[in-house]
Amino acid sequence: MTIEVKLPDLGDGIESGDVLEIFVAVGDTIEKGQDIVEMETDKATVTVPASVGGKVTKILISEGDTVAINGLILELEADSSGSEPKAETSPAPEAAAPAEPEPAPEPDPPAAPTPTPAPTTEAAPAPQPVSPPPAPVAAPPVNPPAPTAAPPATASSASDEVIAAGPAIRRFAREVGVDLGRVPGSGDGGRITRDDILSVVRASNQTSAASPAPSAAITPNPAPATETESSAANKPAPNGSDEHGPIRVERMDRIRKTIANQMHASWSAVPRVTNFDDADITDLEHLRQSSKDDYAAQGLKLTTMPFLIKAIATALRHHPAINAVIDQENDQIIYKDYVNVGIAVDTDRGLVVPVMKNADMMGIPEITRSLAEMAGKVRSGNFGVSDLRGGSFTISNLGAIGGQYSTPIVNVPEVAILLVGRSRKLPVVMPDNSIQPRLMMPLSLSYDHRLVDGGTAARFLNDVIGFLEAPSRLLLAL
Repeated sequence: MTIEVKLPDLGDGIESGDVLEIFVAVGDTIEKGQDIVEMETDKATVTVPASVGGKVTKILISEGDTVAINGLILELEADSSGSEPKAETSPAPEAAAPAEPEPAPEPDPPAAPTPTPAPTTEAAPAPQPVSPPPAPVAAPPVNPPAPTAAPPATASSASDEVIAAGPAIRRFAREVGVDLGRVPGSGDGGRITRDDILSVVRASNQTSAASPAPSAAITPNPAPATETESSAANKPAPNGSDEHGPIRVERMDRIRKTIANQMHASWSAVPRVTNFDDADITDLEHLRQSSKDDYAAQGLKLTTMPFLIKAIATALRHHPAINAVIDQENDQIIYKDYVNVGIAVDTDRGLVVPVMKNADMMGIPEITRSLAEMAGKVRSGNFGVSDLRGGSFTISNLGAIGGQYSTPIVNVPEVAILLVGRSRKLPVVMPDNSIQPRLMMPLSLSYDHRLVDGGTAARFLNDVIGFLEAPSRLLLAL
């Protein structure tokens, strides 16, 4: 019996997903719950398990396809197919029944002429030797090609399974267009690392750069071509070339498309204003340094980020306009009574914003643990769509990479985002007119001017700075 396997519901609001990798092949026997395909949706990558077990008879998707929820993925034969092969052997005797009229196989001798055409197709010299031998010789070569076609499929799938590479490495290899089967692994047990893939990419780029002449031979054609042909020439194959030199083309993945659409929506709809300021975190740094060993004993790294999250979450409680959403279609403002802070994380696959729920109700130790868990999920790619939804405010930490001020784009439908730059020591005039070196944290607050006025944004940023400059206030804040 044929069973259809469909793409299940992958989360609230998700209508489709892109196929990243297929883990099964035609002829494989799979069990219920076994991973059959890896899908990419919005900003999350998920593996889809089989809803039933059986033998794969048909794969209805291929890598790169976009599949709608409830779209067909595979066709299976029920697990009881073990008895079906026996049924297949029983039809064989039935096939022998028609062989009963074959006692007239004596007409088979006329079939002997059929072998003789085979030698004639081979060559004239073949008939010169005895014609009967070439006929049997012609028959065997016809049979082998059929079996040999089947093994390669299984062989390739088998080789894929043997490749020692984790999901993140496989995904990176797909994104840069590298065949893992050709990459020698330098890790433990021959495991393929990111550096191994980058080495292959560099070698490939050097090879293509060293031989621009053949590719340049292709470029003259687009010049006399029509506009449509020239536009097609702008989409060359990977590691090809354009009129200026070697290039590499990659398909835009779903995450990058989602980011592009989100940024375009924000830029088009949000009249954005950015306020710049600095927070003196000298005292906060002393507190952090004195406490980091206690956290390290519990396997946690204490940075300034938990303090910043706590300061923002507490300030959002006092400034509901920053923690709101504009519902323009219904001419209303939705004020959120929860504080969910998203933290923008730069990954190889693009910008990912996991959300810390109810951050205002958490203490510094809880925030530190939650931040470590979120970072672990993002680095391993083991986060789900639910981890990215429900944010009411976003923090972007540019200081982890470098840089001080920037103009971040509001993560719609939110109305504000705070970018943190790298802290640095600056000479500051103190209240007693003395000049002291102080550790200053650069802050850039972008906000939607349709809802947030300049005064509201300034008061909110002043509250955040006040909490950071007086850590005791932050620890005692309600």
